[in-house]
Formats: sequence, structure tokens, C-alpha cells
Amino acid sequence: MKVAIIGANGQLGSDLVRVFGNIAIPLIHNDVDVTDEASLKIIEDIKPDVIINTAGYVRVDDAEFHPEDAFKVNAIGALNVARISNKINAINVYISTDYVFDGNKNEPYVEDDAPNPINVYGASKYLGEIFTKNYSKKYYIIRTASLYGKAGARGKGGNFVETMIRKAKNNEEIKVVDDIIMSPTYTYNLALGIKALLETMPEYGIYHIVNKGSCTWYQFAKEIFNMLDMDVNIYPITSEELNRPARRPKYSVLSTKKIEKLGIKMRNWKDALKSYLVEKGYISKEV
Repeated sequence: MKVAIIGANGQLGSDLVRVFGNIAIPLIHNDVDVTDEASLKIIEDIKPDVIINTAGYVRVDDAEFHPEDAFKVNAIGALNVARISNKINAINVYISTDYVFDGNKNEPYVEDDAPNPINVYGASKYLGEIFTKNYSKKYYIIRTASLYGKAGARGKGGNFVETMIRKAKNNEEIKVVDDIIMSPTYTYNLALGIKALLETMPEYGIYHIVNKGSCTWYQFAKEIFNMLDMDVNIYPITSEELNRPARRPKYSVLSTKKIEKLGIKMRNWKDALKSYLVEKGYISKEV
């Protein structure tokens, strides 16, 4: 099996390359621009069995002011990848988001729940899902959430964990929203989950892959500092106080019951966070 990974130097892409090892074919933006259908010819030449599309416009607030950029990458890009996957009879794997939901539910979202995005980013990813589903003969849509990984998100300039650590080291007063509940997910664990799904080869469709459990961003930050044994001035605030341009769903926890029925187990978010901090060298394995 050959697995082409679009966005191979990104936060998730780099972990996918690591997990798939010698069957991975890494493709960076200089190799493939999903918004340019002609540049996808390289995939036609490679003829992989699987295409994993991690390319994404992920700047949620910026998308409110530049919707055309978000839709170009997240939706039209998905359409282009779907077309090329059909042409070479490859499995198309599209990475989506918890932000396709409005957050009005008070229990974990399942794959069959109706999307209703409340920001431009979520809408662009939902359209990407529609194109993937309706233009691909063989596809998996992977919804995930609140990613952090060793490489950091190039579009965001890092990740939440590193931002918190940097602020703490600079002795900054830290304010974090405490009214948004989500499932923080380590990209290495997500990559392992995607690999397990492709090895299992269940029916095509939508699958949620996140670390188990949930917390608010404030609780997540508190756990980071607790594991690092750092004494930090951190205060909970509301999302209204933060006043960001894009609305976020207040509750976007994703259920993993569907993949669990396939025998795919995801780690608890606290265990995943500890592994990340060990890998980055912040704590020892004995902690």
C-alpha cells in the first residue's frame, strides 16, 4: 500500500509520515497545491492507494474576513482531491473538524448528527465534507478537534500547549476561556487512529477520531501547568470576554463509539498530553 500525505510538513501531516513510515509518500505545498487542479498531476503519476488530505485553512478568526481563502482551500481543494482520487481509484481521506457543529448539544456528537456550522471556517470544512462524500467513490471523512502536535500548526504559529508554556515562562498573566468544552487531541494519537482505520477498512463514511474525554480550554491549560509543576497566574474568562471575531461552538465533544466498535481505542486526553510533554522533553518518563 502506498499512502500519499498532502501537507506532510504540517502538524498532523508530519505525524502521519512518522506513523505510516516507508509506505508514506510525503507531499508538501511546493509539491501539491490543492487549490490548483493541475498541480495534483503528481498524485496521478504516483498512483497511491490512499490520499490523506491534511491541507487546510485553519485560521478560524481570519476566515471571517477572508471567506474566499478558507473556501478555496477547505472546500474547492477537497473537490480537486476527490476528483483525482476517483481518477486513480484511490481512497480519499479528508480531515474535518468539530466546528461543523453548532455546539447546542450537551452530549458528545455522533457521526450522524446534523452539522450546522456557526463560523466561516466550519462552513468551509462542511462543504469540503460534502464534496468528499459526493465526488469520491471511496472515502473516509475524519472529524477531529483541538489539535496539538510536535510540529505545531504552521497556519497558527504553533499550538495551544506551546503558547501556554511560552506565556508562563514570560511570567505573563494568562486568561483562558472556561465555557467552551472540547476534546484536545494529540496529532500523533490521531495519526495512529487513522492508520488503524485504514488497516481495518470499515465501510466508507464519516468517523470521529479524538482523544477520549473532554475539558474546557481553561482546564486544559491548568492540566498543562500541573504536569509541568509550574506555578502560574491563570484566570478563567468567558468567550464573550475574549471577544474573538469568529463564534466557537460552546460544546463540541466528539463521540468515538463508532471507531471503538471497530476495536480502535483512543487514549484519554490527559495521558496523551503527558506523552506529548515527554516527547518534547518538558518532563521525564518517570513523572
